[in-house]
Amino acid sequence: METTTKPLVMERTYNATAERVWSAITNVEKMRQWYFNLEAFEARVGFKFQFSASCDDKEVYVHLCEVTEMEEGKKITYSWKYEGREGMSYVTWELLPEGDSTKLILTHRGLETFPAHENFTRDSFNGGWTHFLGTLQDYVENN
Repeated sequence: METTTKPLVMERTYNATAERVWSAITNVEKMRQWYFNLEAFEARVGFKFQFSASCDDKEVYVHLCEVTEMEEGKKITYSWKYEGREGMSYVTWELLPEGDSTKLILTHRGLETFPAHENFTRDSFNGGWTHFLGTLQDYVENN
């Protein structure tokens, strides 16, 4: 299995303002439309949230997260771990305005701390984030 400590980094440029993208990644009502079905979310350090999701329709994973860093309109980081499993990772969303467009840099570090499992490989996370960054693009550019 993957043993590298290199974070997974993905960059996308959206044809939407940074304010619009920030709202989509921090407003719980909007997040539910393109991301996970979160019960609650607040863009403030110390806010804890959780959600359940399945990668393969076989096993449901309860994600336990806590906002660890926040710069209003620019950057948010939260921890990402799984209930009942070893490992701790961190997801950072960073926005860089480029005129009427926005570059988003998503960094997921700590993947190597998760146990060896087909749903915790770098490729699995890459596929998941590729999907969500695509649904985010559709949301911010077309809604």
